[in-house]
Amino acid sequence: MIVITGGTGKLGSQVVEELLRRVPADQVGVSVREPGRAAGLAERGVRVRRGDFADPESLAHAFEGASQVLVVSTDETGETAVRRHAAAIDAARDAGAKRVLYTSHQAAAEDSLFAPMPDHAATERHLAAGVYTALRNGFYASTVPLLIGRARETGELVAPADGPVSWTAHADLAEVAAVILADEGRFDGPTPPLTAPVAHDLADVADLLGEVTGRTIRRVVAEDEEWVAGLVAHGVPADRATLLLGMFRAARRGEFAVTSPDLEDLLGRPVTPLRTLIG
Repeated sequence: MIVITGGTGKLGSQVVEELLRRVPADQVGVSVREPGRAAGLAERGVRVRRGDFADPESLAHAFEGASQVLVVSTDETGETAVRRHAAAIDAARDAGAKRVLYTSHQAAAEDSLFAPMPDHAATERHLAAGVYTALRNGFYASTVPLLIGRARETGELVAPADGPVSWTAHADLAEVAAVILADEGRFDGPTPPLTAPVAHDLADVADLLGEVTGRTIRRVVAEDEEWVAGLVAHGVPADRATLLLGMFRAARRGEFAVTSPDLEDLLGRPVTPLRTLIG
C-alpha cells in the first residue's frame, strides 16, 4: 500500500493520478482532511481515510498497512510546518512504513533567505532518522502567473530584483514522484534536483510573456521596501509580504538557480516548457 497525503491537493491529486497508471488502485491510499472530497477516488478503488497533520492520532489509521508514505509538504511555515511534517513522518514509521518520502525543494538549506527553505531542511533532518527519500523539487512554476500580475494589461512586469529560478511544472513533479514511488528501490536520501533544465529570471519571463501576447512587456525593478508597502496597501498582511520578499532576496543570491537533467531522464521526455505555462 502506497499512501499519499494531501491526495486532493494540487500536487497530491496529480501524484495519485500518475500512480494509478502504474499500480493497481487497491495498492493506493490517500490521507485527506476531508474524505468527502475524495469520493471519486474511493469509487475507483483507492483507499480513502481521514488524516490531518494537526491531529496526529488520525494519521495512525490513515497510514495503517502502508509500505510507503509520501508526505506532501504543507503551506505553513516556521515551527508549525516542521512540527506537522515531523508528526506525519513519525506516524508513517509507527504504522510500519518501510520508506517515507517528502516533497522537499532543490534549495532546502538552513541559511536560506526564503523562509520555507529552512523548514524543508529541518524536515529532512527529521526524515534522516530512517529510510527516506527527499524529493528535491524545483520551484513550482504555478508561482509565475502570480508574479506576472497585471503585466498583460500594463505592459510592465513589476517586481523586486530577482535571479534565475528553476521553474518546474506541478505535472512533471507529480509524474516523477509516481515513478519513484513505483520503484521502491530508487533513491535513498535526497534526490538530485528535480528541475527544468533551464532557470529563468523575470526578465526572461517578460520576454516569454511578450511572445505569448504579441506585445512588448517591460521588466521593471521595484525597490524592496516600496514593493512590500504596495502589497500591504492592497491588503496583504505585512508578515506575508516580508516572507514573499524573501523569495526575491534568495533568488538574487542564486539559491534557486541550480538545475539538473535528472527530471527529464527519469520522465524519459522533455519537461513542460515555462512558455506553455504562462500562455
